[in-house]
Amino acid sequence: QVQLVESGGGVVQPGGSLRLSCTSSGRNFNSWNMAWFRQAPGKERESVAAISGTGGRTSYTDSVQGRFFISRVNARNTVYLQMNNLRPEDTAIYYCAGRYGGNIDDPYNYWGQGTQVTVSS
Repeated sequence: QVQLVESGGGVVQPGGSLRLSCTSSGRNFNSWNMAWFRQAPGKERESVAAISGTGGRTSYTDSVQGRFFISRVNARNTVYLQMNNLRPEDTAIYYCAGRYGGNIDDPYNYWGQGTQVTVSS
């Protein structure tokens, strides 16, 4: 069973930055599409960013375009989410997700436990 473990959440002031990390226990990490989702209180979970196995393709939801950047280091089995210019509306639990093969827009079937990001002054 593949495990995804997130880290890097915390409390930050508006305009600040955080970097989330997610490490996978699976093999052939470069064949895994990876993504970050988030869920704010009272709202549905939404996709934030996704990246293909080789890193050659990425996608972002409109609200984070130009502020958040997804990347990966396959040699470390790790995917990152660099979050800049954070806003209070970015406050949510952030989840790492993985899928072996397919496309970055396909449903994800492996999930981390989540890490809390709070943006507040």
